[in-house]
Amino acid sequence: MTDHDRLFKELLSTFFIEFIELFLPQVASTIDRKFIRFLPQEYFADLTSGEDKIIDLLVEVKQAGEDVGFLVHVEAQSYTKADFARRMFFYFARLYQKYLQRVYPIVVFSFDEPQREEVHTHVVEFADLKVLEFNFAFIQLNRLNWRDFVQQSNPVAAALMAKMQIKPEERPKVKAECLRLLATLCLDPARTRLISGFIDTYLRLNRQEEQRFQEEIGRLEEPEKEGVMEIVTSWGEWAERSLVLRLLNRRVGQLPDVVVERVESLPIEQLEALGEDLLDFTSLTDLERWLAENNG
Repeated sequence: MTDHDRLFKELLSTFFIEFIELFLPQVASTIDRKFIRFLPQEYFADLTSGEDKIIDLLVEVKQAGEDVGFLVHVEAQSYTKADFARRMFFYFARLYQKYLQRVYPIVVFSFDEPQREEVHTHVVEFADLKVLEFNFAFIQLNRLNWRDFVQQSNPVAAALMAKMQIKPEERPKVKAECLRLLATLCLDPARTRLISGFIDTYLRLNRQEEQRFQEEIGRLEEPEKEGVMEIVTSWGEWAERSLVLRLLNRRVGQLPDVVVERVESLPIEQLEALGEDLLDFTSLTDLERWLAENNG
C-alpha cells in the first residue's frame, strides 16, 4: 500500500517555503526566510474515534521585519471524511491553547474522488448567535488543472501535478512534463530522487502508457530530453539498489553499515546479478562471500 502520509510529509517538509510560495504567495511574502523552525510532532487523542492522531506538519515562522511570529499547520488528507473540518478545528484549538500563537491552518486534499469541493469551514451557531466560524486554507488537487502549473519553476509543482486533474489519456504526457520541469530545476540528487519517486508513485504507467511516455520524451528539446533521461535512469538505479537491500535484509538479516556501503557501490550490472543470486543466500556469510568473489 502507498504510504500517502509519509510521501506528502517528506515533500512538504523538504520544500516547505516552495509549497507556500506556490499556493499561498501572499503568506510567503510575509515570512522571514531566516526564521523557519519545524516543531516536534504533536499527538492528540481523538475522543470520538478512540485513536491517537498525529498532525502532519507544524512550522513556526516569523513575519519579515517584525518580532511577532505565527504557526503554520499543514495536513495532507488522502481520503474524504465527513467531519474533517471539525477535526481541523480541534487541532487548531489545541495548538492555539498550547502555543498561544496565531495558527495558519492549511489542508492539502490529495484524493482522486470525489471532485466536489470539500467542506473547509466549521460553524457553531444558533438562530440568534454565531458562536464560531472556523476556516482553513485548502488545496484540493483533484480540482486543479495540471496545465496551469506546467510553467511554474517550483519543485512542488513538479511533484503535485501528478495528483491533479488528469484525463486518463494524458497520464504519459503529464509524467513527461513533471520530469521536464524537475530537470530544469537542477536540484541536488537527494531532492531530485524525492520528487521523481513521488511522480513515479502516482503516475505508474502500464506498458502502453510507457511507450507513449517515451514518445513524449522524444519530442522534448535536446537539453531537456537529456535531463529527463538522466533523472529516469538515476531513479531506476536507486530504486533497484533499494529493492536489493530490502531483499537482503529479509534473507540474511540486518546488514552492517560496511556491507551496505559495499552493495551500494556495486556497478549496476553486478547489482542486477546480486539481485538474482541473493535468492540462494541463507546467511550474511553467503553475501560476504559473493561480494569477495565479485570484488564488491
